[in-house]
Amino acid sequence: MAFALVLNAILLLALFTLSPKVDPPKVDDRMPVTFDVEAGPKAEKEQARAEKAERREKDKAAPQKTADPVVRPPVPVEKPAELPPSPFPFITMNREQMASADIGKLPKAAQGVGASGQGDSAAVAGPGEGPGGVQLFEAEWYRRPTNAELSPFLPNNGPAEGWGLVACKTVDHYHVDNCQTLGESPLGSGYARAVRLAAWQFLVMPPRVNGKPQVGSWVRIRIDYTRTRVAG
Repeated sequence: MAFALVLNAILLLALFTLSPKVDPPKVDDRMPVTFDVEAGPKAEKEQARAEKAERREKDKAAPQKTADPVVRPPVPVEKPAELPPSPFPFITMNREQMASADIGKLPKAAQGVGASGQGDSAAVAGPGEGPGGVQLFEAEWYRRPTNAELSPFLPNNGPAEGWGLVACKTVDHYHVDNCQTLGESPLGSGYARAVRLAAWQFLVMPPRVNGKPQVGSWVRIRIDYTRTRVAG
């Protein structure tokens, strides 16, 4: 037993003497030192160039935004103004009446007094007899109206004889416009209205002053009616 105790003591001593010593890590008592390196002028330029190059790359990579197309509002289409119904009825004419109304086939003698353009037109006696006080001239026919042109506008129950008197403004191509009633006989017969409605067919020479036609002047037109015929 004594030998065993001695042996155990030797083994324990050997273990304590042969085990390596574990030293704790050394701690540096000195304060840590930090460095702040300032960039020089060259470094700043290099950094700025690098940033510009990076921005260029981003701009190229980014999709290009196209401008939105300008959409113009549709232009409203104005509807043409509806013309008022014509106060003149449609006149039906046969072949003979159409031929008689053709101006190009009329002889020069049938073109009316003053067709040669010589002399002055006769003015109506008295100043300002026309509408608004304008001077009136006696009408000179370029072509006298036919019975077929006048008869559609006669009153249904008109008297056997009478006349209608109107004042009209001369326009281009021997036509007249803006005709207005001046008088009629018998009164209330409707003959003046018949002349005014048929006047769109009239062909009248424009009045002449000093040998020059005065288109736009006013003329006085009288149509005499009888039971058997219509005379201008």
